[in-house]
Amino acid sequence: MRKTFLIFAFFIAIISNVPGQGLGSPGTIKDDGRFAASTKQLNQFFRRFNGEESVDGNIRFYPQDSLYRNLPLRKGFLTILFDNQTSSISPDLKNQFTKNVLSEVYPQYLVFHQPGWYAEVNTEFFFKGKREKATLIMKIQAEGLGYEWVIDKVIFEPFKNLFNKPVGDQKAFLHPLSHEIGFMNMRRAFQDSGSPESFTPSTYEPDYLAIFLYEMKQNNLRFETVTGLKFHFFQIEGWYFEVNQFNRPGFNTGWLISNLVRLGPGDKETILKYIYDQE
Repeated sequence: MRKTFLIFAFFIAIISNVPGQGLGSPGTIKDDGRFAASTKQLNQFFRRFNGEESVDGNIRFYPQDSLYRNLPLRKGFLTILFDNQTSSISPDLKNQFTKNVLSEVYPQYLVFHQPGWYAEVNTEFFFKGKREKATLIMKIQAEGLGYEWVIDKVIFEPFKNLFNKPVGDQKAFLHPLSHEIGFMNMRRAFQDSGSPESFTPSTYEPDYLAIFLYEMKQNNLRFETVTGLKFHFFQIEGWYFEVNQFNRPGFNTGWLISNLVRLGPGDKETILKYIYDQE
């Protein structure tokens, strides 16, 4: 437990102290297009969103510092934390979001160690000798004196049709009076149907993560590589946004907001179902 915490703490210390690049004087930002290239780490995205580092990225601000979460500093940073080349986020929507985030009455911040954000990791595995894509939905949880990433959901194409229940005349079932014969018909039902999921409740949802881990323990699954990564955020009340990494020529690069949605009633649940492939 202590070893895990020390490794995590060391990793956070490394990525938290990577200096950025930038222009301007402390507390001010001149958005001439050169700042976006400095948001090279997701932790720096957090700090810039919250106004917790200097314009040049060389100084991290703490609560005792005068510029910690400074309003003009945050406003300047927020203007460069969007993908301005390929996303279709309207200027009006950006302005509404920025106004909500920077509200003097109820300012909002991102918190690394709190729920409400997820990592979507695209990977490749070898499954029974064949290369297959798998998407892992990850979240942060407390562990001992520190925190850790855990797999919350796996989306794996070879498993998707494993438990499609037959319907209509194709559906096998146990007669409601089966208890009167001691469920002796169960053997024939299981052997003849080939669909044991037919005998589960209508609300049954298979645990694909458990199956995924079982196949791994059976050496049928072998991790190959990570092919992509993005993050989903619900921490700002009334909003959802997606953060992707853009590696491209020019200045508008690094970890940037690529999708922004103002949430209405039920929208958060709908988006989560989409992320978790539960539609």
